[in-house]
Amino acid sequence: MSAATETLAITENEAAQIERANASTAAPIVFIHGLWLLPTSWEPWAKHFEDNGFVALTPGWPDDPETVEEAKANPDAVAGKSIGQVADHFEAVIRQLERRPAIVGHSFGGLLTEILAGRGLAFASVAISPAPFRGVLPLPLSALRSGSPVLSKPGNYNKAVPLTYDQFRYAFANAVDEEEAKRLYDSCAVPAPGKPLFQAAAANLNPWTEAKVDTKNPDRGPLLLVYGEEDHTVPKAIVKASFKKEKKNKNVTELAEMKGRGHALTIDSGWQEVADTALAFVKRFV
Repeated sequence: MSAATETLAITENEAAQIERANASTAAPIVFIHGLWLLPTSWEPWAKHFEDNGFVALTPGWPDDPETVEEAKANPDAVAGKSIGQVADHFEAVIRQLERRPAIVGHSFGGLLTEILAGRGLAFASVAISPAPFRGVLPLPLSALRSGSPVLSKPGNYNKAVPLTYDQFRYAFANAVDEEEAKRLYDSCAVPAPGKPLFQAAAANLNPWTEAKVDTKNPDRGPLLLVYGEEDHTVPKAIVKASFKKEKKNKNVTELAEMKGRGHALTIDSGWQEVADTALAFVKRFV
Protein backbone atom coordinates (compact mmCIF):
# COMPACT_ATOMS: atom_id res chain seq x y z
CA MET A 1 0.00 0.00 0.00
CA SER A 2 1.34 3.41 -0.96
CA ALA A 3 1.63 6.56 1.11
CA ALA A 4 -1.34 7.94 -0.84
CA THR A 5 -3.61 5.84 1.34
CA GLU A 6 -3.17 8.23 4.25
CA THR A 7 -4.96 10.97 2.33
CA LEU A 8 -7.98 8.85 1.37
CA ALA A 9 -10.13 8.98 4.47
CA ILE A 10 -12.56 6.20 5.25
CA THR A 11 -16.04 7.72 5.31
CA GLU A 12 -18.49 7.50 8.20
CA ASN A 13 -20.62 5.13 6.15
CA GLU A 14 -17.65 2.88 5.43
CA ALA A 15 -16.58 2.95 9.08
CA ALA A 16 -20.09 1.88 10.09
CA GLN A 17 -19.98 -0.98 7.58
CA ILE A 18 -16.61 -2.10 8.96
CA GLU A 19 -17.92 -2.00 12.54
CA ARG A 20 -21.00 -3.97 11.54
CA ALA A 21 -18.91 -6.61 9.76
CA ASN A 22 -16.52 -6.97 12.69
CA ALA A 23 -19.46 -7.43 15.06
CA SER A 24 -20.86 -10.24 12.91
CA THR A 25 -19.92 -13.92 12.94
CA ALA A 26 -20.64 -14.12 9.19
CA ALA A 27 -17.87 -14.08 6.60
CA PRO A 28 -17.37 -10.58 5.18
CA ILE A 29 -17.69 -9.86 1.48
CA VAL A 30 -16.60 -6.60 -0.13
CA PHE A 31 -18.19 -5.38 -3.39
CA ILE A 32 -16.28 -3.00 -5.69
CA HIS A 33 -18.05 -1.08 -8.43
CA GLY A 34 -16.52 0.07 -11.69
CA LEU A 35 -16.65 3.21 -13.78
CA TRP A 36 -19.99 4.94 -14.41
CA LEU A 37 -21.64 3.25 -11.41
CA LEU A 38 -21.90 3.83 -7.64
CA PRO A 39 -21.86 1.49 -4.60
CA THR A 40 -25.68 1.58 -4.66
CA SER A 41 -25.51 -0.59 -7.79
CA TRP A 42 -24.59 -3.49 -5.49
CA GLU A 43 -27.63 -3.23 -3.19
CA PRO A 44 -29.46 -6.30 -4.60
CA TRP A 45 -26.22 -8.29 -4.45
CA ALA A 46 -25.50 -7.26 -0.88
CA LYS A 47 -28.95 -8.39 0.26
CA HIS A 48 -28.68 -11.64 -1.69
CA PHE A 49 -25.31 -12.50 -0.16
CA GLU A 50 -26.49 -11.57 3.33
CA ASP A 51 -29.53 -13.82 2.84
CA ASN A 52 -26.98 -16.56 2.14
CA GLY A 53 -24.88 -16.11 5.26
CA PHE A 54 -22.41 -13.31 4.51
CA VAL A 55 -22.05 -9.80 5.88
CA ALA A 56 -21.72 -7.37 2.97
CA LEU A 57 -19.73 -4.16 2.58
CA THR A 58 -20.13 -1.76 -0.34
CA PRO A 59 -17.38 0.87 0.06
CA GLY A 60 -17.09 3.62 -2.51
CA TRP A 61 -14.29 5.00 -4.58
CA PRO A 62 -12.79 8.06 -2.84
CA ASP A 63 -15.26 10.98 -2.91
CA ASP A 64 -18.09 8.93 -4.44
CA PRO A 65 -21.38 10.85 -4.10
CA GLU A 66 -24.06 8.95 -2.19
CA THR A 67 -26.73 9.04 -4.91
CA VAL A 68 -26.98 9.03 -8.69
CA GLU A 69 -28.63 12.44 -8.54
CA GLU A 70 -25.73 13.91 -6.54
CA ALA A 71 -23.20 12.35 -8.87
CA LYS A 72 -24.84 13.86 -11.94
CA ALA A 73 -25.10 17.27 -10.24
CA ASN A 74 -21.45 17.27 -9.07
CA PRO A 75 -19.34 15.27 -11.55
CA ASP A 76 -16.08 16.92 -10.51
CA ALA A 77 -16.18 15.11 -7.15
CA VAL A 78 -14.63 11.98 -8.68
CA ALA A 79 -12.39 13.64 -11.26
CA GLY A 80 -8.71 12.74 -11.23
CA LYS A 81 -8.94 9.52 -9.21
CA SER A 82 -6.29 6.98 -10.22
CA ILE A 83 -6.29 3.19 -10.09
CA GLY A 84 -3.61 3.25 -7.39
CA GLN A 85 -5.52 5.71 -5.20
CA VAL A 86 -8.70 3.67 -5.43
CA ALA A 87 -6.92 0.36 -4.77
CA ASP A 88 -5.19 1.83 -1.73
CA HIS A 89 -8.51 3.15 -0.41
CA PHE A 90 -10.11 -0.29 -0.62
CA GLU A 91 -7.04 -1.83 0.99
CA ALA A 92 -7.39 0.62 3.88
CA VAL A 93 -11.01 -0.46 4.34
CA ILE A 94 -10.18 -4.17 4.14
CA ARG A 95 -7.30 -3.92 6.60
CA GLN A 96 -9.75 -2.69 9.25
CA LEU A 97 -11.71 -5.93 9.00
CA GLU A 98 -10.87 -8.55 11.60
CA ARG A 99 -11.11 -11.35 9.02
CA ARG A 100 -10.03 -11.50 5.41
CA PRO A 101 -13.06 -10.97 3.19
CA ALA A 102 -14.15 -12.32 -0.12
CA ILE A 103 -14.02 -9.62 -2.79
CA VAL A 104 -16.35 -9.25 -5.77
CA GLY A 105 -15.82 -6.52 -8.37
CA HIS A 106 -17.17 -5.51 -11.76
CA SER A 107 -15.34 -3.88 -14.68
CA PHE A 108 -12.68 -1.57 -13.19
CA GLY A 109 -13.92 -2.97 -9.88
CA GLY A 110 -12.94 -6.36 -11.29
CA LEU A 111 -9.44 -5.09 -11.99
CA LEU A 112 -9.30 -3.65 -8.46
CA THR A 113 -10.43 -7.05 -7.17
CA GLU A 114 -7.49 -8.71 -8.93
CA ILE A 115 -5.10 -6.05 -7.61
CA LEU A 116 -6.31 -6.52 -4.02
CA ALA A 117 -6.28 -10.31 -4.31
CA GLY A 118 -2.74 -9.99 -5.63
CA ARG A 119 -1.89 -8.14 -2.41
CA GLY A 120 -3.11 -11.15 -0.42
CA LEU A 121 -6.18 -9.41 1.00
CA ALA A 122 -8.96 -11.87 0.07
CA PHE A 123 -9.85 -15.44 1.00
CA ALA A 124 -11.56 -15.72 -2.41
CA SER A 125 -12.32 -13.30 -5.22
CA VAL A 126 -14.63 -12.91 -8.20
CA ALA A 127 -13.68 -10.47 -10.97
CA ILE A 128 -16.63 -9.85 -13.31
CA SER A 129 -15.80 -8.41 -16.73
CA PRO A 130 -12.51 -7.11 -15.29
CA ALA A 131 -10.69 -4.27 -17.02
CA PRO A 132 -7.30 -5.35 -18.41
CA PHE A 133 -3.98 -5.02 -16.61
CA ARG A 134 -0.37 -4.84 -17.80
CA GLY A 135 0.45 -7.97 -19.78
CA VAL A 136 -3.09 -8.45 -21.12
CA LEU A 137 -2.67 -7.74 -24.84
CA PRO A 138 -5.97 -8.19 -26.76
CA LEU A 139 -7.73 -4.93 -27.64
CA PRO A 140 -10.91 -5.72 -29.58
CA LEU A 141 -12.56 -2.96 -31.60
CA SER A 142 -15.66 -3.00 -29.41
CA ALA A 143 -13.51 -2.24 -26.35
CA LEU A 144 -11.90 0.69 -28.18
CA ARG A 145 -15.33 2.02 -29.16
CA SER A 146 -16.62 1.62 -25.60
CA GLY A 147 -13.68 3.59 -24.22
CA SER A 148 -13.70 6.25 -26.92
CA PRO A 149 -15.99 8.73 -25.08
CA VAL A 150 -13.04 9.19 -22.68
CA LEU A 151 -9.95 8.21 -24.65
CA SER A 152 -10.75 10.25 -27.79
CA LYS A 153 -10.00 13.47 -25.87
CA PRO A 154 -6.67 13.63 -23.97
CA GLY A 155 -8.09 16.50 -21.93
CA ASN A 156 -10.39 13.99 -20.22
CA TYR A 157 -7.45 12.56 -18.25
CA ASN A 158 -8.18 14.63 -15.14
CA LYS A 159 -11.90 15.09 -15.77
CA ALA A 160 -15.04 13.17 -14.90
CA VAL A 161 -16.84 12.07 -18.06
CA PRO A 162 -20.52 11.13 -18.40
CA LEU A 163 -21.86 8.78 -21.06
CA THR A 164 -24.68 9.75 -23.37
CA TYR A 165 -27.55 7.28 -23.58
CA ASP A 166 -26.30 5.96 -26.93
CA GLN A 167 -22.81 5.47 -25.52
CA PHE A 168 -24.23 3.65 -22.47
CA ARG A 169 -26.45 1.55 -24.70
CA TYR A 170 -23.42 0.35 -26.66
CA ALA A 171 -20.95 -0.05 -23.80
CA PHE A 172 -23.23 -1.43 -21.08
CA ALA A 173 -26.75 -2.23 -22.20
CA ASN A 174 -26.39 -3.80 -25.66
CA ALA A 175 -27.81 -7.15 -24.48
CA VAL A 176 -31.09 -5.85 -22.99
CA ASP A 177 -34.14 -4.30 -24.65
CA GLU A 178 -34.58 -0.56 -25.17
CA GLU A 179 -36.92 -0.09 -22.22
CA GLU A 180 -34.53 -1.73 -19.76
CA ALA A 181 -31.54 0.08 -21.24
CA LYS A 182 -33.22 3.45 -20.65
CA ARG A 183 -34.19 2.47 -17.11
CA LEU A 184 -30.61 1.42 -16.30
CA TYR A 185 -29.21 4.62 -17.80
CA ASP A 186 -31.54 6.82 -15.76
CA SER A 187 -31.16 4.92 -12.49
CA CYS A 188 -27.49 3.85 -12.51
CA ALA A 189 -25.23 5.76 -14.93
CA VAL A 190 -23.05 8.51 -13.43
CA PRO A 191 -19.96 10.46 -14.58
CA ALA A 192 -16.68 8.60 -14.08
CA PRO A 193 -13.04 9.65 -13.75
CA GLY A 194 -11.17 9.43 -17.03
CA LYS A 195 -7.76 8.70 -15.54
CA PRO A 196 -8.24 4.93 -14.93
CA LEU A 197 -9.14 4.37 -18.59
CA PHE A 198 -6.03 6.21 -19.76
CA GLN A 199 -3.94 4.21 -17.28
CA ALA A 200 -5.33 0.89 -18.48
CA ALA A 201 -4.95 1.88 -22.15
CA ALA A 202 -1.26 2.71 -21.64
CA ALA A 203 -0.47 -0.13 -19.22
CA ASN A 204 1.58 -2.18 -21.68
CA LEU A 205 3.68 0.88 -22.56
CA ASN A 206 4.41 1.90 -18.96
CA PRO A 207 6.51 -0.39 -16.72
CA TRP A 208 5.49 1.72 -13.71
CA THR A 209 1.76 1.60 -14.40
CA GLU A 210 -0.74 1.32 -11.54
CA ALA A 211 -2.80 -1.00 -13.78
CA LYS A 212 -0.80 -4.06 -12.79
CA VAL A 213 -1.62 -7.24 -10.89
CA ASP A 214 0.64 -9.53 -8.86
CA THR A 215 -0.64 -12.76 -10.36
CA LYS A 216 2.11 -14.84 -8.72
CA ASN A 217 1.46 -14.08 -5.04
CA PRO A 218 0.91 -17.47 -3.30
CA ASP A 219 -1.48 -15.71 -0.91
CA ARG A 220 -3.74 -14.51 -3.73
CA GLY A 221 -6.44 -17.07 -2.88
CA PRO A 222 -8.99 -18.68 -5.22
CA LEU A 223 -10.15 -16.49 -8.11
CA LEU A 224 -13.07 -16.71 -10.52
CA LEU A 225 -13.10 -14.59 -13.68
CA VAL A 226 -16.52 -14.03 -15.26
CA TYR A 227 -17.34 -12.60 -18.68
CA GLY A 228 -20.50 -11.80 -20.60
CA GLU A 229 -20.76 -13.46 -24.00
CA GLU A 230 -22.00 -10.21 -25.60
CA ASP A 231 -19.88 -7.75 -23.60
CA HIS A 232 -18.62 -4.85 -25.74
CA THR A 233 -16.57 -3.08 -23.06
CA VAL A 234 -14.58 -6.05 -21.75
CA PRO A 235 -15.01 -8.73 -24.42
CA LYS A 236 -14.23 -12.35 -23.67
CA ALA A 237 -10.82 -12.09 -25.44
CA ILE A 238 -9.66 -9.68 -22.73
CA VAL A 239 -10.99 -11.81 -19.86
CA LYS A 240 -9.53 -14.99 -21.33
CA ALA A 241 -6.15 -13.28 -21.64
CA SER A 242 -6.40 -12.19 -17.99
CA PHE A 243 -7.30 -15.77 -17.06
CA LYS A 244 -4.24 -17.07 -18.91
CA LYS A 245 -2.08 -14.82 -16.72
CA GLU A 246 -3.91 -15.62 -13.48
CA LYS A 247 -4.10 -19.39 -13.91
CA LYS A 248 -0.33 -19.66 -13.44
CA ASN A 249 -0.99 -18.97 -9.74
CA LYS A 250 -0.90 -22.06 -7.49
CA ASN A 251 -4.39 -21.25 -6.16
CA VAL A 252 -7.68 -22.21 -7.79
CA THR A 253 -8.34 -20.07 -10.88
CA GLU A 254 -11.56 -20.55 -12.85
CA LEU A 255 -13.37 -18.95 -15.76
CA ALA A 256 -17.14 -18.64 -16.30
CA GLU A 257 -19.14 -17.40 -19.28
CA MET A 258 -22.56 -15.79 -18.91
CA LYS A 259 -24.41 -16.55 -22.14
CA GLY A 260 -26.15 -13.69 -23.88
CA ARG A 261 -25.00 -11.09 -21.38
CA GLY A 262 -23.44 -7.67 -21.86
CA HIS A 263 -21.44 -5.37 -19.60
CA ALA A 264 -24.54 -4.50 -17.56
CA LEU A 265 -24.72 -8.09 -16.32
CA THR A 266 -24.40 -7.07 -12.65
CA ILE A 267 -27.21 -4.50 -12.75
CA ASP A 268 -29.69 -5.66 -15.37
CA SER A 269 -32.70 -7.91 -14.81
CA GLY A 270 -30.54 -11.04 -15.00
CA TRP A 271 -28.18 -9.98 -12.20
CA GLN A 272 -29.11 -12.87 -9.91
CA GLU A 273 -27.76 -15.50 -12.30
CA VAL A 274 -24.38 -13.78 -12.13
CA ALA A 275 -24.66 -13.30 -8.38
CA ASP A 276 -25.43 -16.98 -7.88
CA THR A 277 -22.39 -17.92 -9.96
CA ALA A 278 -20.22 -15.72 -7.73
CA LEU A 279 -21.93 -16.95 -4.57
CA ALA A 280 -21.43 -20.62 -5.40
CA PHE A 281 -17.73 -20.03 -6.01
CA VAL A 282 -17.09 -18.01 -2.86
CA LYS A 283 -19.03 -20.42 -0.60
CA ARG A 284 -16.64 -23.21 -1.55
CA PHE A 285 -13.83 -21.42 0.29
CA VAL A 286 -15.50 -19.97 3.40
